[in-house]
Amino acid sequence: MTHSLKRLLLLLAGWFFLLLGIVGLFLPVLQGVLFIVIGLTLLSSEYAWSRKLLSALKARFPKLNRAAKRAMVKANSWFKRLFKMRR
Repeated sequence: MTHSLKRLLLLLAGWFFLLLGIVGLFLPVLQGVLFIVIGLTLLSSEYAWSRKLLSALKARFPKLNRAAKRAMVKANSWFKRLFKMRR
């Protein structure tokens, strides 16, 4: 998979989760805040506004920040296994 394709998929996934989170704020069956945080996390690799917003959320909610860090470590290990390049 090329770098530009991975970047495009990352951006598409980030925007998808962000929009899903916004819709989830109005629907009782979706966890809107969770999807917004996932979307912002994915978009933070490309956009400064997303990094700033995540920093503000981390400072405001330190307990959730610790849980998010644990989840990030687990997700990174999954992604490494999923996108492992075989030669």
